[in-house]
Order: sequence, then structure tokens, then C-alpha cells
Amino acid sequence: MSTITLNEKAQFHEELRRSVRAVCSNYPDAYWRELDAELAYPEEFVNEITKSGFLAALIPEEYGGSGLGITEASIILEEINRSGGNSGACHAQMYTMGTLLRHGSEEQKAKYLPKIVDGTLRLQAFGVTEPSTGTDTTKLKTFAERRGDKYIVNGQKVFISRAEYSDLMLLLVRTTPIEQVQKKTDGLSVLLVDLKQAVGNGLAIKPIRTMMNHATTELFIEDLEVPVENLIGEEGKGFRYILDGMNAERILIASECIGDGRWFIERASRYANERVVFNRPIGQNQGIQFPIARAHVNIEAADLMRFRAAELFDSGEKCGAEANMAKLLAADASWEAANVALQTHGGFGFAEEYDVERKFKETRLYQVAPISTNLILSFVAEHVLGLPRSY
Repeated sequence: MSTITLNEKAQFHEELRRSVRAVCSNYPDAYWRELDAELAYPEEFVNEITKSGFLAALIPEEYGGSGLGITEASIILEEINRSGGNSGACHAQMYTMGTLLRHGSEEQKAKYLPKIVDGTLRLQAFGVTEPSTGTDTTKLKTFAERRGDKYIVNGQKVFISRAEYSDLMLLLVRTTPIEQVQKKTDGLSVLLVDLKQAVGNGLAIKPIRTMMNHATTELFIEDLEVPVENLIGEEGKGFRYILDGMNAERILIASECIGDGRWFIERASRYANERVVFNRPIGQNQGIQFPIARAHVNIEAADLMRFRAAELFDSGEKCGAEANMAKLLAADASWEAANVALQTHGGFGFAEEYDVERKFKETRLYQVAPISTNLILSFVAEHVLGLPRSY
């Protein structure tokens, strides 16, 4: 992509958007509405978006992927959400795969990546968060003890999405007790778990009903055996591997929020033009116009930061601050747009058939996950502005 002109890149991005929209057009609002009512997984959509090659955007061509950048990956997820869908059903395959790609052995990459590309295997689950530690990741208690050619894993994870619908899971565990390491970030390791083999053999998955349809679960791990050959990278270096993928995650989540925001603005604008009260469309009133216009402005501003962060990421430059700021701005802008769309629709905004309430719930998640907006502000305060660490 670096050798083409800006105009050619823009044309490619527009073609990419059209291609994603074409797939999404097969899954209208009613499809997502019915799944939401049943808290069901979008199996058909995920299969088609995989077969279309979009989830393999970041996987190098040598493994069967497209070899594109985070910029293109973010456009794909944005368009899914802008089309009224929820890319949370499959987005982890993009950023989770990066840990395997960047830190896995050649044997691991050759074994798993081509199958992830063609859909034979799904790498959708990412096991980090625990009930008692939350975002204090270095204090996690899930422990893997090496015994010969196996790790014996015991512990518990919570708010792990898509574990029931994935074949593989990246699991962050402690392999050296925290009291035995010099730095608290040492002694953590990443294991690649075969979920189909693990369930019923040391792993139990319990669904958690949440406000939005996000396939969220709790994991109970008791004497789970994981082959040593499934260790990603070096033992004890897992925290760095996980951090390495967080900038990608922030950028991709930001793009989903931008897609949500544009969906809300488009729906609000359409309804404001069509809804007639007091013999005039409600969109003629500045009290309706101004909030929609303000939401649009803020989405466009967040979009610029998303592309700036993606550009830095794809160039191999540091982008931690930009990735975090993009996520914060986009999450705030999409939440603002959600409230505007609901207010514009009035009582109809609460009716399932308009889909505003469904998307409203979905975009609210990103004020909290995968990292809360307050923690992003703490990061910016400490690492950008040089203020004292607050926690």
C-alpha cells in the first residue's frame, strides 16, 4: 500500500467499503434484531464475512490472508457497524491473531493461520480479565504449572466473549508467582488453548446474560492440560505480547464506534426529515438539528484521530497515545450520537422495530470496554502530559 498514490489508496478504500456493504446487505436490521431478542450468535454472518476474506485482512499473503494494514481492517469493521450490524461478533479475530502472528513460532503460524483464514478454525476468544483483578492484569491469579511437556492450568476468567463460538483462545496466565519476580509484569505467559478439546476436560464455560448481545461468558479452569508446544513466544514474557496488540485493539474498536456513530446520525437525520409534527418535519427545528449536527462534527473529528493512529501503526511508529485518544474520542462521539438518535426518535426510539435501542446498548459498551475512558485519561495524563501516576 505504501507505493500507491493517495488517490489510488482512496479509491481502494472506497471499493473496500462497497465490498463490505455488499456482504452486510444480506443481513438487514431484522436479522440482527431477531438475534438480539434471543441473545444468539450471528453464525451465518460470521461465516460469510470470513469466506469473503475480510477477517483475514491483517494476515500476510504467505498464510493466505490479504496482507493489508490496520487502516483497511478498521474500515472493514466500521462498515459492518455502519450497516447496522455488530462486528463485536468477530472483531477479536483481527487483533487477537496479531499475538500469534508477531510472537508465535513459525510452526504455530503455519499450523493455525491458514486455517483461520479459510474459516476452518476461529480464534475469537481472548482470556485475560478475572473477577478479582479486572484491569489490574499483573495481579491475575490463573496459574499454569509446567509438568513435563504440559502446563496444568487452574483459575477463573470473566467477561470473556465468544468462548462458546471459538475453536481457539489466547489465555494469559501466570507461570511464575508474582512474589518471585522482580517486576510485576514478569512471569506472565500466553497459551493457545484448543477450546473444543478443553471443554469438559478442565474447562467449563458459563454464559453471562448482559445488556447487549455480546456472547459473554465466565470460564472456570481446573487442572486443564495445555501442551507446552502451545506456549506463544517465551515463558514469562506474555504481558508484553498482550500489550503489543492493545494499540491495534484500540484503533479497531474506535472504528466500530465511528461506524455506530454514522449509523445513528443517518437514522436520526432520516427520521427528522420524515417525522411530521405540527404540520412540519421535526428536522426543521433547530432543537433537533443542532444535536445531530454536533454529533456529526464529533464523529468526523474522531475519524481523523482514528486514521492518524492507524497511519502510525501501519508505519511501525509509536502510536500508544494516538490509539488511546482515538478510542476515547470515538467512544464518546458514538455515545453522544446514540443519545441524539434516541432523543430524535422520541418514544419510537425505545421500540425494537426501529433498532435504535439495540445499537444504543451495543455502543454503550465502549465507554467501559476494552478499557474505560477514565483509564485512557489516566494514560494520557501520565504518559503524554507527565503528570504523576494516579494508581
